[in-house]
Amino acid sequence: MTVGWGLIGASTIAREWVIGAIRATGGEVVSVMSSSAERARRYAGENSIANFTSEIAELLSNPHIHAVYISTTNELHRDHAIAAASAGKHILCEKPLALSIEDAMAMAAAASSAGVILATNHHLRNSAAHAAIRKAVASGKIGRPLSARVFHAGYLPTHLQGWRLDKPSAGGGAIFDLTVHDVDALRYVLGRDPIEVVAFAQSAGMTSEGLEDAVMGVIRFEDGIIAQFHDGFTTKFAETGLEVHGTEGSLVGRNIMTQRPVGTVLLRNGDGERQLNVDGGNLYEGVLRAFHSAMKNGSPSATAADGIWSLATALAVKKAVATGEAVKVETGL
Repeated sequence: MTVGWGLIGASTIAREWVIGAIRATGGEVVSVMSSSAERARRYAGENSIANFTSEIAELLSNPHIHAVYISTTNELHRDHAIAAASAGKHILCEKPLALSIEDAMAMAAAASSAGVILATNHHLRNSAAHAAIRKAVASGKIGRPLSARVFHAGYLPTHLQGWRLDKPSAGGGAIFDLTVHDVDALRYVLGRDPIEVVAFAQSAGMTSEGLEDAVMGVIRFEDGIIAQFHDGFTTKFAETGLEVHGTEGSLVGRNIMTQRPVGTVLLRNGDGERQLNVDGGNLYEGVLRAFHSAMKNGSPSATAADGIWSLATALAVKKAVATGEAVKVETGL
């Protein structure tokens, strides 16, 4: 069966990555919804989508749509996901799942009650580099993991400099945009959950309305592992990376906190240094392949619970920034 998809949100990420991934993995984009009928019409034409609407009820009533991809602004995710679940549609939702744990839990409950999948679009789980780090950690190549470091600061492209910079009510700022990815990447490669965070944020002139455009902090994970992170929109010449250091070795990933299948991973231990194999395909195609498979049997790359963990940690980071105190991560799971 060809999986028919509805796009809830005529977004840049759908245009640049997800539409192509749906089609490359055997799916079909049936319709797109935007709150603006004109934007929906134009977007459909530009992306060869047969149908468009400004009404979510119309999109969800389409019998040819089996799943929806939600990429509206963050404050709208809850209502859109609950409506989709009620209509019996499987759901792939952008991160963060919602702006509160209560809303994210309501989304998960609605999906569970309806018997549909709710997945979080944490694409980095489908990076060959991240998979190589995870495998090396799990197989003991660096001994007992002690610490990690994520650097995920770059420069937010002009075409994305909208609500992320000036709309707190939509969940703008670097923490909800980037830190959630760091958390999920660290949970994935370490195989442990976060416990507590400390953090400081920066507003260096890119954002308005009191939103942060950069943040640094430390997350304490299970087994005493500590992880440093740096996220931001303002550094034009930085590289990204993910490192894990253990009692018997280190893993050094460079330029791997990205949407593209690029970068390198170096394993350094008592046997010397060697580059790990990080040849892999399109990360979003990996998301969609796993999602299509999960519709039959299995699990998506990142579940609703994974999305709740990354949201809960981001909320703890926000609270730590506001209070100057160490904050426990509380998921409600």
